Amino acid sequence: KAAFINFISDEEWKSIEPVSSWFGPSSFLMSSMSALFKLSMWIRHGHGYLTENLGIPVWGSYAVFGLATLFLGMILGLVSEAFETDCGC
Repeated sequence: KAAFINFISDEEWKSIEPVSSWFGPSSFLMSSMSALFKLSMWIRHGHGYLTENLGIPVWGSYAVFGLATLFLGMILGLVSEAFETDCGC
């Protein structure tokens, strides 16, 4: 606490470089990191629900999420191919 008070009163904060816009709280990078963190929390809660409430074994929960990942990858691949334009490469 004393170090923080000294940091403010001695104006040591003036010598610190501001955070780059890439790492600012409203930047695309930090928004993406926030979305990934929220996704990981959703997956954690989903895993807990599957194992604790529905009684599915842990390996079964992993299988559900693995299959969901494969299915989502297939869907994204199909969408990507559907929108791909022929560039004549």
